[in-house]
Amino acid sequence: MSSVSTTFPKETSNDWILIDAEGQRVGRLATTIAQLLRGKHKVDFTPNRAGGDFVIVINASKIVFTGNKLDQKVYTRYSGYQGGLKEISARSMLAKHPDRVIQRAVWGMLPKTRLGRKLVRRLKVYAGDTHPHQAQQPKTMELS
Repeated sequence: MSSVSTTFPKETSNDWILIDAEGQRVGRLATTIAQLLRGKHKVDFTPNRAGGDFVIVINASKIVFTGNKLDQKVYTRYSGYQGGLKEISARSMLAKHPDRVIQRAVWGMLPKTRLGRKLVRRLKVYAGDTHPHQAQQPKTMELS
């Protein structure tokens, strides 16, 4: 009886990547972040393991929506009670909670499982240009 032994590295290297969101489009930025969180850019990518990097996004308040999405896109949340459906436009969400715009866009591109919940916790989004993760020495990623 031969058994196939698949060995996974005990420690995977999880880098910290800093992304400046100023002038970036929401969807394109979210796809890049989702791929970094999943670890699809690494040679040892495994779909069922959290082998991706930690991602820090700064200047979330300066992201760009194309077309009429600022006024037409609507974010919804539901409390579970009758009449508990709340709606907020993208313009209002960007003004009040710019970090949630990016978090929701990235969450929509991750698996809706325990793995996805673990990956989304590795995303750190900040509205301004400062962040408290200097000790991790993040690598800056330039997006075109």
